[in-house]
Amino acid sequence: GVEVGPQPQGVARADVLDKMRKIVKHGLDFVQLFNEGKEFPPCTTEVFKIMEKVDYPRNKNGEIIAIIHPKLQDQDWQPLKNGDPIFLTLGGEVIPYQGNCTVYPTFINEAAYYEKKQAFVKTEKIKLTAKHLRLPVS
Repeated sequence: GVEVGPQPQGVARADVLDKMRKIVKHGLDFVQLFNEGKEFPPCTTEVFKIMEKVDYPRNKNGEIIAIIHPKLQDQDWQPLKNGDPIFLTLGGEVIPYQGNCTVYPTFINEAAYYEKKQAFVKTEKIKLTAKHLRLPVS
């Protein structure tokens, strides 16, 4: 499966659908080239590994008491450093990120995740290395 986004629930955006078509086409091109015996050299790529889900600040009754800070909104996959603002209380207090390393938040303020108690997901950027790849000769 391929999930491409973000886009609001129930909305079909042409730019996002175009990206999805391109990703699927590249995937099918890879399968065809692999099946034809093309050898792919070793490579390294950066990926984002999920660290943890972060909930909204809540009161003792479990009610949300802060919203995503405007400086974090729409900043999926961008570096978040210690001290950067992440939440804004209804009273105007800024709640900063408190961490010992830079993280890369994603799924920030997604409507589908409110009920799952998820304001965003913290990820870390890591490098993966793949060995060369070729269809075995039969």
